[in-house]
Amino acid sequence: MIYFKKKSEALPKAAVLTNINGDLNIGDLLTVRLIISTKEDMEFVHLKDMRASCFEPVDVLSAYQYKDNLGFYKSTKDAATHFFFDKINKGTYVLEYDVRVNNKGNFSNGITTIQSMYAPEFTSHSNGIQVKVQN
Repeated sequence: MIYFKKKSEALPKAAVLTNINGDLNIGDLLTVRLIISTKEDMEFVHLKDMRASCFEPVDVLSAYQYKDNLGFYKSTKDAATHFFFDKINKGTYVLEYDVRVNNKGNFSNGITTIQSMYAPEFTSHSNGIQVKVQN
């Protein structure tokens, strides 16, 4: 899980992603990037991305999506965004979604967990991070 600050450019639908240098402010638009790497084909997988309470998702409608030869159902809830995959072929995939900063203070971001639905011993998770919002 990687966070980038999203800034609009002069061209329509063009945006520049920059690394976060600890200077988050209320109203900033961030892009959450999740990178999935698998060494073998997998079926029926659940990915749960926990959010810090200072982040509000921009797109809250649940829907089936298809990106980079990967089909998944994305469901946004209060504390996390869930991704459900029928099949993930061997390879590396990048998922992104936007959140907006809505509170100031110090926050703890949750972990991201990916797990097989029918073989829960196949699981992996990311590290949690600290988030500081100035004003």
